[in-house]
Amino acid sequence: MAPFSLLSGSISLLAKSFSVLSCTGSLARCTRVLPAACLGPVKCLTSQANGPPKRPLNGYLRYVQQQQPAVIRKNPELKSVDIIREIAQQWRMMSPEQKQPFEVESQRAREQFKVELQRYQAQLSPEQILQQSMEKRMRLAKRKAMRKKRELTSLGKPKRPRSAFNIFMSEHFEEARGTTTQAKMKSLMEDWRSLFSNNKQVYNQLAEDDKIRYKNEMKSWEDHMVEIGREDLIREQTLVNKRRAAQTLAKKRKTKAKAKKATSKGKAKTTKKTTKSSPAKTVRTTKKT
Repeated sequence: MAPFSLLSGSISLLAKSFSVLSCTGSLARCTRVLPAACLGPVKCLTSQANGPPKRPLNGYLRYVQQQQPAVIRKNPELKSVDIIREIAQQWRMMSPEQKQPFEVESQRAREQFKVELQRYQAQLSPEQILQQSMEKRMRLAKRKAMRKKRELTSLGKPKRPRSAFNIFMSEHFEEARGTTTQAKMKSLMEDWRSLFSNNKQVYNQLAEDDKIRYKNEMKSWEDHMVEIGREDLIREQTLVNKRRAAQTLAKKRKTKAKAKKATSKGKAKTTKKTTKSSPAKTVRTTKKT
């Protein structure tokens, strides 16, 4: 078996050398055709040359990369999640001295990454730098939206109401014409357009019921979010409505308090008049006697 493996290795090495020679030959033929001004320095077709350098792994991920094949060989029946969990448990049990080689290698890779990143950024034009910054902002916004969506799902936010066509599509998707999803969607759209109005009314009513369901569930959910101190997750329109309701209630209370105060003042004046008039009546009666 050893001579056979040695022979196959030499054959593969020979094939690689032939491919390199053919590439250099084609490059030489291209240089004869193209002018020298059109030719730049030959770069290796790697992600580091065509794009920014990849961020290095930290010490823990380097340990995972090293231990994963051994754990898989030892426990081939384990799932990927369980394998990572076992390696993480091993990493937690390791001492700082055992972790040090992986941390040192990670630090060395970070320093090399900084050098390569500076070299890469120095080759970019201002338009490319602007484009990369825009792409980075888009990636961060997308990541933030995904995190928020996962958070809302974990907090039990109700699903948005479905339209009449969505309800129709979910009921008839399996038996729809077409082999692909796009073809089925197209056939369902045609069936929906040709559907009679009395048949559409059923789905319109279901959609209205779903809107009521969503409205009630959202009210309960937003009240719960206020209770747990997560007003930042409440819709802006709901906050505006709550503020308006609070202002209206405050105005009503203020008006009611003013009316009560005015009523109490009127009663006090009436009482004073009564007390002033009663001694006069007493004097008159004494004179008559």
